[in-house]
Amino acid sequence: MLLFIAFPIVSVVTQSLHTAHDQVIVEVENCGPFGCEKEVTVDQEATRKIREDQPLGKWAGLSVYLDRGHLAFQEVAESWKTRDSLSGFFSAITNLPFYRAMSFTLTFVVVVTPMTIILGFMIAVAVNALNQKLKGFVIFFSLLPMIVTPLIGSLILFWMIDSRGILGNGLQWIFDDPNLSLKASTGLTWIMLMVYGIWHAAPFAFVVFYAGLQTLPQDTLESAMIDGATRWQRIRYVIIPHIMPLVTFVALIQLMDNFRVFEPIVGFSAEAHATSLSWIIFNDLGGETRLLSSAAATSVLTVIGVGILLSPVLVRTWRDFKVKV
Repeated sequence: MLLFIAFPIVSVVTQSLHTAHDQVIVEVENCGPFGCEKEVTVDQEATRKIREDQPLGKWAGLSVYLDRGHLAFQEVAESWKTRDSLSGFFSAITNLPFYRAMSFTLTFVVVVTPMTIILGFMIAVAVNALNQKLKGFVIFFSLLPMIVTPLIGSLILFWMIDSRGILGNGLQWIFDDPNLSLKASTGLTWIMLMVYGIWHAAPFAFVVFYAGLQTLPQDTLESAMIDGATRWQRIRYVIIPHIMPLVTFVALIQLMDNFRVFEPIVGFSAEAHATSLSWIIFNDLGGETRLLSSAAATSVLTVIGVGILLSPVLVRTWRDFKVKV
């Protein structure tokens, strides 16, 4: 825990409080047969020495967190002062990189997490009621989305919704619009990313709930059937209370995973319509100039965001534990 979690987090927090050193600029005078000219150049030796003496960079404090690429307090305050309406204020701040990524990330979490739990539970109940000979076959195909690598799975769906793909071409035929493109609309892109998120994560929820159904007390279930309980009443009053700890477990895992959504955005090439906090980190670390302090600050904000999302579930779990003890 210390080696792989605590120390890296401390390292990231430390890096987020420092920025890269500025290059040492010197002015030199070059003289030739036609006179002297002053030129500005970088003193490579002095720059290298500063970086060796202070490898973390120069102290920046919380300035990285407050700049336009992150919390953007100054820009948010100005938008609030000049707002014409509440919707106009939200529209203005969602143009800022961090808040644009946060809006998609939270929407993804709010939609995908409950849908994954519901769909996984429905599949588990349906498979559990199947004939024993069919269960193995259905379970195998139900697990395929989880077996496929996330990036490969998103690429496959991306190709399918392309205008030349089966889904994209089919929608063009249904709506009789040869120019219809799912990839050209921000709203449709968000929907496709969420559909992929549910499709990919549902098998995990299914496996967990199916395993929980195997521990269901048959005496209680048979008693409910004898008392005349319908299938829906048995699910509501017997099955769901029994697997509620598993629902909490799946919710915790899905909240963390969905808040760090990344692969579908890359696979769908959806950066123009949807970005996430993880994508911002990836973008800051790419290219010729690596923005380590910016990536570190976004990483810390991501950890804080995950902690805030998990806190209600963790508090409820702790209270249930105390009651049982």
